[in-house]
Amino acid sequence: MSRTVVVTGSGSGIGRATAERLADAGHTVAGVDLQGAEIEADLGTPEGRAAAVSAIAAGGEVDAVVCCAGVEAKGDVTVRVNYFGVVELLEGLQPLLAAGDAPRAAVVASFAAIHPAFDAGIVDACLAGDEAAAVEACRAAADAEPPRSVYASSKRALVRWVRRSAPTERWAGAGIPLNAVAPGVVATPMTQYRLDDPSRREALLGVVPMPLHGPGEPEHVAALLTWLAGRENVLVTGQVVFVDGGADAVLRGEEGWT
Repeated sequence: MSRTVVVTGSGSGIGRATAERLADAGHTVAGVDLQGAEIEADLGTPEGRAAAVSAIAAGGEVDAVVCCAGVEAKGDVTVRVNYFGVVELLEGLQPLLAAGDAPRAAVVASFAAIHPAFDAGIVDACLAGDEAAAVEACRAAADAEPPRSVYASSKRALVRWVRRSAPTERWAGAGIPLNAVAPGVVATPMTQYRLDDPSRREALLGVVPMPLHGPGEPEHVAALLTWLAGRENVLVTGQVVFVDGGADAVLRGEEGWT
């Protein structure tokens, strides 16, 4: 049965691979990106998020939302897009999802969510819904010695929001599975320059060791996202599924299971 799925970041990387996989399966995809998508919007701004929600709502029913848009850049745009651009969009679309008979939501987090270089101030401000404070914390993190990772912080906050929100009445109570995937190193425009340089590649894989097949392709993550957003996923919710070639198992081992 054909479904209508919103995919953010549909212009490249994991978002593009997900949108293409869904379309190939016969589903209707409403892509959201800065340009070249069915809905052009800047998820790094409150106005852009509101515009995206309005445009999506104008199109009628939505069966699933897959948030893939993400950046790793200097300044506060990283936290604006990676956290607030995901959470505000999902919260805005929750009523549309809840009105469907098999709603689903999935987001792209990152292996970086478990990296120790996160900044607690950024994470706390994000989870408090205080974008201005999160932006200010980004500046402080950049000036810290050593600097704290805004990217890791934004993804850690997103993972915690998913874990916190998924079992609530608003999501589970409305019959909406809400999950995250945490990719390791994937060949996307964000990482390709590192993978193309031997020294940078070695350094990256030193931080994210991937004994199973090494760096992945966007399609590998898209396959899981498609399932999480599909009717087949009935009971999986609140999960952070690592798509990382074993990196989490290497670095954290049996942590949490002993």
